[in-house]
Amino acid sequence: MHDPQARMTILFTNAWLLTLDDAMTAHERGWLQVDGATITALGSGAPPLIPGAEIVDCDGDFVMPGMVNTHCHMGMSVFRGLGEDVDDRLYRYILPLERKFVSPEMVRAGSALSALEMIQGGVTTVADMYYFETEVGRVCDEAGLRAIVGQTLADFDPPDHKTFDEGFARVEDLVAEFGNHPLVTPSIAPHAPYSTGREVMARIAQWSADHPAVPVQMHLAESTLEVNWAQENYGKSTVAVTAESGLLKPNLICAHCLQLDDADIAMMSEHQVCVATNPRSNGKAGRGIAPVEKLLNGGLPVGIGSDGAMSGNTLDLFSQFAPVSMFAKLIAGSRKPLPAAQVVRMATIDGARVLSLNLKTGSLEPGKQADIIRISLDAPRLHPIYDPYSTLVFATMPSDVTHSMVAGRWLMRDRKVETLDPKKALRDALQVAESFRAEMRAIDQNR
Repeated sequence: MHDPQARMTILFTNAWLLTLDDAMTAHERGWLQVDGATITALGSGAPPLIPGAEIVDCDGDFVMPGMVNTHCHMGMSVFRGLGEDVDDRLYRYILPLERKFVSPEMVRAGSALSALEMIQGGVTTVADMYYFETEVGRVCDEAGLRAIVGQTLADFDPPDHKTFDEGFARVEDLVAEFGNHPLVTPSIAPHAPYSTGREVMARIAQWSADHPAVPVQMHLAESTLEVNWAQENYGKSTVAVTAESGLLKPNLICAHCLQLDDADIAMMSEHQVCVATNPRSNGKAGRGIAPVEKLLNGGLPVGIGSDGAMSGNTLDLFSQFAPVSMFAKLIAGSRKPLPAAQVVRMATIDGARVLSLNLKTGSLEPGKQADIIRISLDAPRLHPIYDPYSTLVFATMPSDVTHSMVAGRWLMRDRKVETLDPKKALRDALQVAESFRAEMRAIDQNR
């Protein structure tokens, strides 16, 4: 656990500040003061003179809140690009590889690679769910990321628990290790309604009621398989089945949410759940388009997630911006839905709201944690700038992020990551990939 520079003052000057506060305040030539882990002041014009402060002259670059990835599977970065053009890749490769190779060591290697990628891409907060999640929490602690780490529970012979009792024991271990951590929040993560069942969802709902500070994460209304399961077994929608189990509640983070009707959205709104939309991975899989506009109109907080690299390939949110905006515009046949400023809010303050972290992060305001990124405006593709939010959504790339900070601690300066060893992260991940390649050859030979 890192103790940030408790008394260090850092002063960002000559910055194009995008605060993402309620008023969407921006200062085209602004300054921002950080003391220890906290933003203490900001404004326009001449910055204050503070003896001994570290001065970061931003030369007109964007300075904004670090981005919030509301749904990820960090350990799965080692599956990136595997079997892309194979129709049955899930059953042919992914599940057999998971059952044989997913271990604490593999999850750590995949999570470190993911953490490195997210830091370089401007993500400072992530919500993760996978197996051996204590390893993910430890990687996030080392990397300095703010994180919600969810131990997955499922009934399909997952690699780290054979029974739900064993799965709950892993959740308890996760809570014991990270329950009081300043950056890493433990979470319980039922995989999906069909892969846990109504009775286990009810058990999780009761466990959650006994542990109100622990968020719940779940894939919901993601696939036709899930919708058919609910209809065939209960004659209802998957959202209705989840509601009957008691799990549809304000601390539930619902990932994907593709197969919804108006009644489902009304039910989700009534129970005040939160949504993580994953446009790139859903579009790439041909699964559908989330009704983001309807969800927002229903008063539901909606954030943006990358999903795992197996599904969406990249973990930066810039890759999600254009798809989430364009999908909404295609549905409506209009340019108006999801304007650029709203998309950036979804990736910052609204994403923080989805994770119940909006009092700590997601905007640049005095009293909030200093989770900050700087984005270089050197690239010609970023100019001219008529609307900074449009520039962020449709032109900015991860490589434009030069600095990243969480709770006043530098994670990256001038593109140099300071909390992880990039060469080691890549080397460890590639070693896992070699094992995968050998097993894939064996699978293909035995077909």
